[in-house]
Amino acid sequence: MNAQFNLMEKIQKLKREKKAVILAHNYQRPEIQDIADFVGDSLELSLCAAQTDAKIIVFCGVNFMAETAAVLNFDKKVLIPDRNALCPMASMLPAELVRLYKRKYPKAKIVLYINSLAEAKAYCDAVCTSANAAEIVNRMDSEVALFGPDVNLARYAQMKTGKKIIPMPRYGFCPVHKLFNKNSIIRLRQAYPDAEVMAHPECDPSIWEVADFVGSTSRMYGRALASKANGFIVATEVGLLHRLKKDKSEAIFIPAYEEAICVNMKLHTLEKVYLCLRDEKYKIRLPPKIISKAREPIEFMLKIRETQR
Repeated sequence: MNAQFNLMEKIQKLKREKKAVILAHNYQRPEIQDIADFVGDSLELSLCAAQTDAKIIVFCGVNFMAETAAVLNFDKKVLIPDRNALCPMASMLPAELVRLYKRKYPKAKIVLYINSLAEAKAYCDAVCTSANAAEIVNRMDSEVALFGPDVNLARYAQMKTGKKIIPMPRYGFCPVHKLFNKNSIIRLRQAYPDAEVMAHPECDPSIWEVADFVGSTSRMYGRALASKANGFIVATEVGLLHRLKKDKSEAIFIPAYEEAICVNMKLHTLEKVYLCLRDEKYKIRLPPKIISKAREPIEFMLKIRETQR
């Protein structure tokens, strides 16, 4: 514990000296969340990245998140502690596949989940997160939308909007959210009859059927804090439970599946954050053309968010 505390002190010192900010996703290790200046979901972190006046952004998340921060902050250093922190789902939608679908459906608007690579975002009309997917799709002046890379979020947005949504690719998915099982959740519900079931829209629709609430990690967090329930069965990556337990310590939070772990998110450690800050590595580098083209659809999403505040 002393070694960990000393490392955290060193990180705080470096952060002050270098005018840096540390952003951490809800799925990060507990100690990474505890050292971060801000913890949140993709939308919250995007807003934070767009508004920060820090000279250096250390992004503890997976590659597409750090890329988004780099697109919004082309004049700042955006660093990722472990450059191997890749998102398998984002890799399912390369830019070439977006171009292929665009040629096949020239009249359809393209909405990409923020969980996509910057090279893919460069060809879309708007970016969304799991918190605002339906709203962004509704904003498109087209009854048909191409949506990727998560097929379950595409289904969720179609259910909420009534628009025709064509997923790209046809079977894009998050490996972690594929782990949840409907019958297992039913059994947990029997064991904890007073608990609410919260599920992420990246889960299969069968999981939505047994959930009391379906939403992004930020909305699950808000739901838990506002609810009078004292127990919650949580169907998303287990990292979120640390934040929930910290901020609602009187409640019980039960993972819908204890092994729902994103190993790529967990690659970041305190030591890697320290080395990242000390040596200012590893910098996110994107071609200027990609930055320019990807910024517009991301800013479209952020402007909608700002008008709602």
